[in-house]
Amino acid sequence: MLLDDCTFRRLHAARDFLALSAGQPRSLQEAASIAGMSPFHFIRQFAALFGSTPRQFQIQLRMDRAKRLLASREMSVTEVCLEVGMSSLGSFSTLFHDRVGMTPSDFQRRAKAMVQVPGQLPAQLFPGCFSLMALLPPDAFLASNSAIFKKSGPALRA
Repeated sequence: MLLDDCTFRRLHAARDFLALSAGQPRSLQEAASIAGMSPFHFIRQFAALFGSTPRQFQIQLRMDRAKRLLASREMSVTEVCLEVGMSSLGSFSTLFHDRVGMTPSDFQRRAKAMVQVPGQLPAQLFPGCFSLMALLPPDAFLASNSAIFKKSGPALRA
C-alpha cells in the first residue's frame, strides 16, 4: 500500500495523539478525525502502516508504562493498574501476562531483584543491543570510525 505524504503525516499525527494521551481514554473517532478519515478506514490504514490497530497500540503503550512503573517505583500492582488507566485488577493481570509472559507481581519481583541503582532501570530490562553498547568503552565509536577511515585509503574515499 502506497500512501501519499499528507496521509502519512496525518496518520503519524493521530498516532502521536494516541501516544501522548495513553493514560486518558481517547476515542477512535478523535484519532480518526485527526487523520481526516472515517474510523473504519483509519483502523485499516493505521494497521497497515504501523503493524497494529490503534487499540492494540494503546494497549501496548499501557503495558510499557506498567512495566516501567512496576520496575522503578514503590507502587503496588493495584496502584499501577489504576495509574495506567485500567479499572479491573483481574483484567490488567491477564492482559499483562498475555503481553509480557508473566504476572505483574512476578515482573515486579524480578525487576526489583535486578535494580542496582535507585531510580534507574536494570540493564536486563533494555534491548540486547543497548545492553551491549553500554559495555563498550566511551571512545569505542570514535575509535572505530577513525580506524575505518585510516584503513580505507584513497580507493574507498572516492
